[in-house]
Amino acid sequence: MSRIVILGGGIAGVEAAIFCRKAGFEVELISDRDYLFIYPISIWIPVSSLPFEEAKLSLEALATRHGFALTLDRVCALNAANRSFTLEKGGTRQEANVVIALGSGKMKHPGLEHTLSICGEPEQSLRLKAAIEALILRGNGAVAFGFGGNPNDSSAVRGGPGFELFFNLHHRLKQLGIRDRYELTFFAPMAQPGARMGDRALRMLAVQFRKNRFHTKFGTKIRRFEQKAVVFEDDSVLPSDLTMFIPAGNGSEVLLASDLPKNAAGFVRIEPTCEVVGVPSWYAIGDAAALEGPDWKAKQGHLAEAMARIAVHNLAVDLLKRSAPRKTYPEHLNITCLMDMGSGGGLVYRDDSRSFMLPLPVLGHSLKRLWGRYYRQSKLGRIPRIPGL
Repeated sequence: MSRIVILGGGIAGVEAAIFCRKAGFEVELISDRDYLFIYPISIWIPVSSLPFEEAKLSLEALATRHGFALTLDRVCALNAANRSFTLEKGGTRQEANVVIALGSGKMKHPGLEHTLSICGEPEQSLRLKAAIEALILRGNGAVAFGFGGNPNDSSAVRGGPGFELFFNLHHRLKQLGIRDRYELTFFAPMAQPGARMGDRALRMLAVQFRKNRFHTKFGTKIRRFEQKAVVFEDDSVLPSDLTMFIPAGNGSEVLLASDLPKNAAGFVRIEPTCEVVGVPSWYAIGDAAALEGPDWKAKQGHLAEAMARIAVHNLAVDLLKRSAPRKTYPEHLNITCLMDMGSGGGLVYRDDSRSFMLPLPVLGHSLKRLWGRYYRQSKLGRIPRIPGL
């Protein structure tokens, strides 16, 4: 039986492990955490509407259900020349067939330690929760939420969760009857944050910002973060008792130090088949991979899963001699997002031919809640998987 090693236990890595087993491969998944963190629903942890444990999915349970081997260890180095990787506890190993799903690193900003991120280490969601609860107990304050850019790779910008948590905090404060005691400001270095979702989505965001009396600071680069402020390159200062900031992604330290082919941002260069350029039978998927495509392209969970399935299909064609054409990821490039706003939401979609945002008052929030339960149960094989979800 052909053997596949998957590096990374996030959304892309878990999908690859599940489909490798379905294809008939022997599979080992290596992860530095013993759980899959469901980032799309973690937006509710800081506002106390989702317990932290409900955003976790045990990798051991997944391994038992789907029949893959699980190794808990951290990848320290990758070497394409001799097709090897080094583990913190397990030493250096050579493997012929590898799927790299190690995620991304984060852009560094001076004073970043004064911020918390909804897209950082899972535990930061709990620190955000504690900070929000402390601010509510205080009874007033200034809150600044934002995200950054990467001039070398715009697909690595992740602003959606920032918008979602921002709206959910506003909703929580309204429910408590204390919204008027807080100044909420959203900031970003680009002039039109969220523009790649399309014109209609951008207009609807603008309407929501005006309606809810949100302040904005757009179009000015960030110079540094301070304990109670965000300082911009035009010397303006945004006071903040709580700063939530999502840095744009770049290549992780392991990827940057490796001899793998990389783009200017440090992501692994891949063929349309997801195979690493110049390294046969090594694949890179999800946030670790450099995407090619339109300017609006974005790294999202659904694309990471599509890339995982494509990589597995192509491995099966090559190693198991399956009689089928190889598949590619570019046709799966689209933006699909059910943006939750606490009291409702909106369905955002964009591809090469169209873009829209469908308002879903009340229903949008319920649908995203339902998706979270569906994701957990379908991954554990307890309910059927719906293609595309």
